[in-house]
Amino acid sequence: MEEGAYVWCSAESSNDEAWFLAEVLKKGDDKLELQQVDKRDNVFTRLPEKEQAEDSAVKKFEGVELANTPLSKQEQADGLDNDLISLPHLHEPAILHAISERFFRGKIYTWTGPVLIAVNPFQRLPLYTDQILESYRSEGLFRSQGMGNAKSDLDPHIFAIADRSYRQMMSEKRKSQSILISGESGAGKTESTKIVMSYLTTLGGMGVEQDTSGELSVMERVLQSNPVLEAFGNARTLRNDNSSRFGKFIELGFSRAGHLLGAKVQTYLLEKVRLAFHASGERNYHIFYQLLRGATEEQKQKFGLMEGNTGGVELSNHYYYTKQGGAPQLREFTDEAGLEYTLKAMRALGWDEALIESVLSIIAGILHLGEINFNKKESDSGQDAAEVANVDSMERCASLLGVDVAGMTIALTEKVLITRGEEIRKELTPESAMDARDALSKTIYGALFLWVVEQVNKSICWTNDGDVRSSVGVLDIFGFECFAINSFEQLCINFTNEALQQQFNKFIFKLEQAEYEAEQIEWAFISFPDNQDCLDTIQKSKIGILSMLDDECRLPRGSDRNWAKRMFQQWLPEKNQDVSENTRFHASKIQQAKAIFCVRHFAGLVEYRAETNFMEKNKDEIPLAAQNLFESAPSDLIKDVYSIQKRETEDRSPGNKPQKGPTKSKTVGQQFKEQLSSLISSVEKTDPHYIRCLKPNDAAKPMMLTRKRLTEQLRYGGVLEAVRVARAGYPVRLTHTAFFQRYRMLLPAVPEEKIPWSMDGQDAQTLCVSLLVACLEEGKKQEQLKTGGNVDPSEPGISRSEKIRRMQNQPIPMIFPQTDVQLGLTKVFMRKPPHDALEAHRVFHQHVSATLIQCWVRGLQQRKKYLIIDDAVLTAQRWYRGCKGRERWWRLRKAKAGLLFTTHYRMQIHRRKYNRARRGTIKYQALYRGNVARKTLASVKVQTFYRMYYNRKNFRRLKSATIALQCAVRFRIAKKVLRSLMGEQKDIGKLKQNNERLKMEMNSLKAMLAAQAKEDASSLLHQRELEAKQAEISKLEKRVAELEKKLAEEKTVIKKMEDDLRRAKEQAAQAPPSSHHRRSSEVPGSPRTPGRKSHPSPATTSLAHPISSDADVMNQLSLPNLPANFASPEVLAQHKASVVKLESQLKSEKKMRREADAEIIKLRAQINGVELKESDLAGLLSDDQKPRIETPEVTGTENDVGKPTSVLASVTQGIASAFSPKNSSVQEEKKEKDSARFTMKLLPKIRRGAVGGKSKDEEVVSSGWKTAVRSRKDREEVLREGVHQFEGHMHKFIHALEDGFDVVMWQMNRSAEDKHAPSEFPLKASHVTIKMQRNGDLYVQAVLNFILRGGYLSKAIGRNRGVNKSALEPLSLRDILEVRAGCSGYDHAELPSSSGRSKSKSKSKSENRQGNLFITLTATPTPMAASRSYILRFKSRSARNDVLNGLRSVLADMQIHEGVSVSNLQADPSIDEDETMVPFGAVHTVLNKEREAYDRILLLLLQSSEDVKAKEDELTKMRSRFENVLEESAEKDRVQANDSKLIMQLSKKLETLLMDNEDLRDQNDRLNSRLIAAECEKMNMM
Repeated sequence: MEEGAYVWCSAESSNDEAWFLAEVLKKGDDKLELQQVDKRDNVFTRLPEKEQAEDSAVKKFEGVELANTPLSKQEQADGLDNDLISLPHLHEPAILHAISERFFRGKIYTWTGPVLIAVNPFQRLPLYTDQILESYRSEGLFRSQGMGNAKSDLDPHIFAIADRSYRQMMSEKRKSQSILISGESGAGKTESTKIVMSYLTTLGGMGVEQDTSGELSVMERVLQSNPVLEAFGNARTLRNDNSSRFGKFIELGFSRAGHLLGAKVQTYLLEKVRLAFHASGERNYHIFYQLLRGATEEQKQKFGLMEGNTGGVELSNHYYYTKQGGAPQLREFTDEAGLEYTLKAMRALGWDEALIESVLSIIAGILHLGEINFNKKESDSGQDAAEVANVDSMERCASLLGVDVAGMTIALTEKVLITRGEEIRKELTPESAMDARDALSKTIYGALFLWVVEQVNKSICWTNDGDVRSSVGVLDIFGFECFAINSFEQLCINFTNEALQQQFNKFIFKLEQAEYEAEQIEWAFISFPDNQDCLDTIQKSKIGILSMLDDECRLPRGSDRNWAKRMFQQWLPEKNQDVSENTRFHASKIQQAKAIFCVRHFAGLVEYRAETNFMEKNKDEIPLAAQNLFESAPSDLIKDVYSIQKRETEDRSPGNKPQKGPTKSKTVGQQFKEQLSSLISSVEKTDPHYIRCLKPNDAAKPMMLTRKRLTEQLRYGGVLEAVRVARAGYPVRLTHTAFFQRYRMLLPAVPEEKIPWSMDGQDAQTLCVSLLVACLEEGKKQEQLKTGGNVDPSEPGISRSEKIRRMQNQPIPMIFPQTDVQLGLTKVFMRKPPHDALEAHRVFHQHVSATLIQCWVRGLQQRKKYLIIDDAVLTAQRWYRGCKGRERWWRLRKAKAGLLFTTHYRMQIHRRKYNRARRGTIKYQALYRGNVARKTLASVKVQTFYRMYYNRKNFRRLKSATIALQCAVRFRIAKKVLRSLMGEQKDIGKLKQNNERLKMEMNSLKAMLAAQAKEDASSLLHQRELEAKQAEISKLEKRVAELEKKLAEEKTVIKKMEDDLRRAKEQAAQAPPSSHHRRSSEVPGSPRTPGRKSHPSPATTSLAHPISSDADVMNQLSLPNLPANFASPEVLAQHKASVVKLESQLKSEKKMRREADAEIIKLRAQINGVELKESDLAGLLSDDQKPRIETPEVTGTENDVGKPTSVLASVTQGIASAFSPKNSSVQEEKKEKDSARFTMKLLPKIRRGAVGGKSKDEEVVSSGWKTAVRSRKDREEVLREGVHQFEGHMHKFIHALEDGFDVVMWQMNRSAEDKHAPSEFPLKASHVTIKMQRNGDLYVQAVLNFILRGGYLSKAIGRNRGVNKSALEPLSLRDILEVRAGCSGYDHAELPSSSGRSKSKSKSKSENRQGNLFITLTATPTPMAASRSYILRFKSRSARNDVLNGLRSVLADMQIHEGVSVSNLQADPSIDEDETMVPFGAVHTVLNKEREAYDRILLLLLQSSEDVKAKEDELTKMRSRFENVLEESAEKDRVQANDSKLIMQLSKKLETLLMDNEDLRDQNDRLNSRLIAAECEKMNMM
């Protein structure tokens, strides 16, 4: 505890912090000067403790504890603070700080050895999901099988302690387990119990077959028991909305296989006093409010809970037992939902509706019982007596409870006593009657609660005890309580915690003993605290507090004060004695006068008031009148409830002899001691696990922690007591590595050879022993130096560090018994004195090092300050000089600016006047012209409407007359037909004739339908074939027309080119030879005439660039002065040879152009579905496109020197002769050979491409034929811009390849070259990301990487299941032979799916629309496959086209870099570049020709690509239309089939009607014949 160390200081009692962090400013022998860290102005002192420990070498100060070194974020993430036992300094402030730090990080669980501390967060945290549960379950399963680490890698969690108990239960010993959960109200005990039960039932329910009969499983029934117990046993308090007002021990039984068989619930000490009274802001038990707020109208009427009788007040604020605390609403859930949840749980437990109604009836009866009031009357003896004031409430209460009204009246107003076998009745006063009413209510509700617990046990308990192999018990018990007024309930609760704390201390001591034995260290001297004397003070026979209370309850005239006097006489027999001999019982004279006594529990001193009805609460007797009332009750349920209560309270001990009269009942204290004894014996038979629940604040707010309240709970929960037990022997424990790394710095003078600084390759235990011995030796040396006095800091010859070390306050010497430090197998155990000494020296060395560093830093700061000041002075001087110069310059500028401003201002005035006049004139003209135009339009509109009206009127008249005439004619015709039909109906013979005709028509109709059906079937096929043929013919005709149009355009262009060439040659032939001399004699730098401009005309940059004439070429050339002999015969011969070669090259270029045109036509035909042969292509190509063999005009030999030559030939020959040497024949011959090829030599060095670079983000716009232009110049500009952007877009495609693209890929292999050979697919419909990876500067070294896509979802649905990983090997660009659009070599509709099954018909039909989304990469064969193809499917056609262009561009660049050449213009390597001198004009001429050819091909490719895109769009539309036609045809067939069926049904119906008509006519004939016969008989009789 040296200067600069951080310590924890205890705060004042009024402060909520309890402890705060402070820094040691100065340490003396008599005081310690401290400064609060968060309040630097708070400087205070602390004095030493009065009683110092004998074995401590460091002086202790009052309320001061050393602080631990703060953990870094990485250490916190690694979980170094998961277990508080691992902290170097473990005391109350250290535990408090660690828990608060973890709480604000969202970690509410912390280990303290075997104890789990759980802090209530008062908010929902994602800590209990199925994934987290599964992680703890899996880790526990692996550890139980010996597969996991001994130490858990997961954070502390309640799942961990539940899983640990289950795994220990399932171990070889099969020992039962118990989980003890404690804490004060609102700390989260109930929720923790639910979580533990949920985890255990989940583990116990795994592997159990589900019941298909509809009944709930055991796990579900066990979980459904919680809502019922909470409804009857939980209530709202000031600290908690769902506080358990009773303790419970739930025992879960498991089979040998670990399956859950059932559960048993045992309850402790229900708070029945809450039924009659609860404070403001609190509530009664939940079931009352659930019934009042959640019952239906029918139930309310049945139970007499009508709101009409409350005077407008809510029901829960009307009844006495529910309105005392204001009946507040709960924060987490509503009472309406709570009732539904409770009823659902009751039904799940097997309760029928009648039983549920009976239970709710008792609850309603208790509410009405609280409404009974009493009036005062005079009894026969003249004393005050009570009578029922509201008889209707009592009758309703008796009806709901199921008891007799008269018996209930006696139980409320009279007291029955039995003395010597005689029954004595005594009338009660109104006040006593009210107490009797409340006692009766508590008796009924307490008995009902016990009955509910028994019914729950019947539902969830196991059937056969022999099946239960082991169990896990979960104890939800109330924590230690200390209020302002403590009564009998608090004494019982604290007595329970004392007993559990003793068991807990024993358990901790056993763990400490096991750890010492595992580390093989001595521990015989260690003792642990024992609180048996406190338990004896409370429960010891005859002299214990509860025993004396039971004795006082048996006395007829016993009272609380008499009981207090007996305790004072027993425990404080001496005069003026305040504390008992065992120091557990306290009572001052003033407290004795007030019947107050104190008990010192493990958590502190608690004050109890004896005169708070201790005896009445301990007796808890059922009055005889109430017993008679329950025994004679007509309701079976109330009898069962009373029998359970009676069984629990009867004293059935063997020592009690049977007595006449009522059975002797046990007191509450006796019941509680028996239950506690049974509980402790059950826990001792099991392996216990502890959970301490803490409440961070009393306001129940999240992210809020009150340190003082948390400290109290740590004391009351026994956590600090557990730490004290754990640290009773060796409180400081460090691993060997931590010990060596922490204290090696204490010996800086010890050489590396003796004790190394690193532990690599060394035995950790041996190093720690050596370090400890060296520290003890160093301590002896320091003690000798201190006694010798040789510690003068001004001693000459010492180093600066040694001087600083001597100037510091010297720590205590490292002298301590070596036995105080024990080295175990993995840890170093230290007692407090050696640890304090080592820590003091460590802080001392840190201060010396820090002081030395500060010396250097302060020197650097001073030097830096000097340099800054020097630089600042120089800067100020420069600034001053600059200000003076700028001041002079500013004056000059202001003079010039004034003149400029005046001139500008005058100009603005005149401009404003002119603009105003111009705007006014324009506005006036617009108004005038608009007025004239509107008048003209108005007159035209009026005329138009008038003509329309006139024509419409005439048309309506004509239409109405025509309709009237048609109606009259149709009326006459219909009348005639009607008369004829009426006549035919009267004629029977005509009717038969009509029937016969109908039959004939029906037969003919049947035959016609049958014939028509056959004819339609055949005609439909022919019609479809005809439509298909017609579509093909129309498509071909359209394509032929387009091709003819394009061919005509090409012919025109070629013809124009030939005409230009011919005219140029004619002009060159007619030009006189002297012109050559004139042009050659011009000075190169002379100004050019307008006819000699080098800029090409717009015609030369059109779609097809014509070859410029020789004259234009001469105009573009700037020739030097030529000699007089430039037209020699040798020069002419060389010129002729070069001209012949150039014309042959021209022929070959034309031939290549024809082949390119043929390929384009063939490609377009394939897109349209037409396969063209060579003969068809020859027929489609026009004569202009076919190669023509022309005889060159210049085809002479050496004898043709005198013939005229072209200008280009003459100039070329002149250039060659002008630059050739005059007197070297050898060189002339060499130049003659090279002159024909000098231009070819330079061409490969020129890089083609667009002029100027374009940015990557520039978008490609439409080409010239897609843009509306008005002149050839605009067309030329648009085409040039389109070409440049196309090339830029091609570079952008390459970047897209490097970034990667997502596709669906198939890999297809064939073992033979035949297309019909079976195909193998190592890769099927796999989602792949393809990226081009360049391993060097050249594309030859680039590869395509295939990466499978998809995460957890793809794995879950099996998207990439069964993928052959060998098929995903990278593909080198050198192995790619061809890149083709579409699915080449395989029908894309038949491609297999990822599962290996072929696509269904419906899916293949939808895939037909995606035929233009495919690309096929053909790769080089392998030994396993003669043909290898990669089929890629894209999401969109634009993405497909981008990748296609990018791949082709990369392959083209790679081939050019490899030396592949397509053009005939090649350089001759035999020509010596240094000896050949070529004019730049000639080079430019050849370059222009090459550029024209390049631009022509590039424009053709652009137009072809646009045509291909248009045809793909047209093909897609045609396919969609074709599918629609097929669907419509199918729909028509279906309709036609339905019509045929309908006609057949109608014909059958008509035939049936005709047959019925014939039968009716036959019957009519028979009747007529009988009538005639009857008339004849009458006539004969007459």
